[in-house]
Formats: sequence, C-alpha cells, structure tokens
Amino acid sequence: MPTKPLIDAGTIARRVAELGRAITEDYPGQALVVVPVLKGSYMFAADLVRHIDLDVAIDFLGVRSYGNQQESSGVVQITTDLSHSIEGKHVILVEDIVDTGLTVAYLHQNLATRQPASLKVASLLHKPSRTRVPVRIDYLGFTVDDVFIVGYGLDFAQKFRNLPYLAVVTDDEA
Repeated sequence: MPTKPLIDAGTIARRVAELGRAITEDYPGQALVVVPVLKGSYMFAADLVRHIDLDVAIDFLGVRSYGNQQESSGVVQITTDLSHSIEGKHVILVEDIVDTGLTVAYLHQNLATRQPASLKVASLLHKPSRTRVPVRIDYLGFTVDDVFIVGYGLDFAQKFRNLPYLAVVTDDEA
C-alpha cells in the first residue's frame, strides 16, 4: 500500500466540482461528448460528468504507453477506439495525467482529424517537469512534481486504482 498520501479525497472532489462548473459555463446550452482515456481517467471522468450540467454523451478511448513500467515508453497504442462519430460535436478529452505530453498530443491530433466542432482537454494531473511535447490543458486539476502517482484511477501494474485519494509510490513498494 502506498505510504505517502499526496492529495486527499476531499481536495480532489472540490477541484473536480470546480472543473465541472467551468465546463458547464464554457458550453452554455451545448451538448458535449466526453471521451475518457482508459483506464486511468475513468474515476476522474465519472466524477467530472456528474458536475457538468449539460447534455453529455460518453465514449471511451483505450490507450497504452506505460505497460508495467513507471516510465512512458513513448509509443502510444490505441487499444479501444471510439464507438460513435464525433464529427461536428463538442468534445472534451479526459486524461488522468499529462506527463510527457506524447499521449495527449497524439490523441488530440487523432481526434482532430475526425472533425469535431471543438476539442478540449481535461486532465486531473500535469507534470510540467516531464514535458517533451507541450500540449494545451484546458481544464486542469492539479500540477504535481515528478513522482509516480497512484490512486483515484491511476495505477502501478494494475494496482492501487481503487484508492479514493492520490499517493506517491515509494521505492520499497514498486
């Protein structure tokens, strides 16, 4: 079990509610397609959409770039693609963490070719010190240091996703 808590559940809940209100204000009367990136963003996305007071459809993208490592491989593999067209729709891509920027840049470029009316990015976390490709994050939860984070949907080798808070994996746990 991770021994170094980073952000508690209450703080996460308050910030996610703020992000949901901001999205609602940015799209008055519009319908949205929220696209969580599996698997890490599922918990953040589920809480986020509950705070968006608009007509919301959800579709999922599955990607892999970490495997069982703490470092991104830099190679993005789509494991699950969207099941519906996003052409002409307002889309919010939801990520758990923007680390190097490679995954979000790839997904943003891929989704943009599908001609949405608009495409914005919401991310729970951002590690600016690791940026290799700068990307715009329109709705950001928290900026964090260069540590490996688990909980609230984020995992290490498929473990720790169920923690209701965010924690740092220490060397003796990985």
